[in-house]
Amino acid sequence: MTALADIVLVLHAALATFIVGGFVAIWIGAMRGWAWVRERRFRFVHLTAIAIVALLAALDIPCPSTTLEDWLRTGRAGPQGFLQYWLGRLLYYELPTWVFTVAYVLFALAVLLTWRYVPPRSKPRR
Repeated sequence: MTALADIVLVLHAALATFIVGGFVAIWIGAMRGWAWVRERRFRFVHLTAIAIVALLAALDIPCPSTTLEDWLRTGRAGPQGFLQYWLGRLLYYELPTWVFTVAYVLFALAVLLTWRYVPPRSKPRR
């Protein structure tokens, strides 16, 4: 089960990287003329991902990825593995829950505002 928990952790980290990295890439890509940052499907998936995170936080619903990882690790005490240690340090912080809720909602609003200033193309290029 530890291997499954590590897979969930890696996917969780990949999602966080997609959300944060995608936001940065959109703005850099807009300045550099990268066409892919204006692709409607990419932008929709990106906005949907952060909107779900923000909605879960606002409704005080625990993150499903974290819940699943914790469940897979339950009763398996022992030393942390490399992935659990390092990715856990990147993803998890000891702060009040409201701090994360505010951060996620503000980040979702920033992503939404990006649609206005760096709008996706209305039709895909051929």
